[in-house]
Amino acid sequence: MRPFAIALLVAGAVMVAGCGFQLRGDLKLSARMSEPYVEAADRYTPFYRELTTTLGAAGATLVSSKESASAVVHVHGDETGRNVLTISARNTPQEYEVFYTVEYSVSSGGQEVLPRQKLTLTRDYAYDDTAVLAKQHEERDIRQALARELAGLVAARLAAL
Repeated sequence: MRPFAIALLVAGAVMVAGCGFQLRGDLKLSARMSEPYVEAADRYTPFYRELTTTLGAAGATLVSSKESASAVVHVHGDETGRNVLTISARNTPQEYEVFYTVEYSVSSGGQEVLPRQKLTLTRDYAYDDTAVLAKQHEERDIRQALARELAGLVAARLAAL
């Protein structure tokens, strides 16, 4: 390696370390969240799948009944959809906004430890009526990414309990 490249690399490392940058690391759940039960009206939504996967990856052992759970995550709302953002002069959609909203609360030992909270994330994408199938796949992928991000946000809040 050339001396200039090495000096540039060292300077970059010093700048990153000096600004306080730190990798997020693994999510650590509290003892209260060690054996959660996730209560949801629909267990086949992208958010439910992502939340249970995220909790499992964080070390939680998901239980199959509320009675044996250390905490219960109540998913009160789990909905997704899309809105038209812009239309063309021919009155056809040019851009859509995909949204995903979840509402949840957490109880433990019969008392509420995290009151009902609502989170909404949105993403927009350009629509092309000559590539309908590709745009349907893009929308599905966006919904999945929103569900994954929401599950991460909820899990981070659960880790703080």
